[in-house]
Amino acid sequence: MGDDQYRGLLTEREREILKGDADVSDNYRYRVVSRVRTKIENVDEDISILAENQEDLLEELREAVCENTN
Repeated sequence: MGDDQYRGLLTEREREILKGDADVSDNYRYRVVSRVRTKIENVDEDISILAENQEDLLEELREAVCENTN
């Protein structure tokens, strides 16, 4: 099990890049944004799985996402 086991949607590096704390090219930044968009799209399948099998975890996910929308 690697460090990714304990991360959220973003890796530490993606967080640095998206916050503007990393010195990367615009092209690389756009690739990171694209990669994150793909992850967001994949959350849809995860939500379906949680809805069918683990409603308590789905509710935790909703709470985490909805509490941080401001």
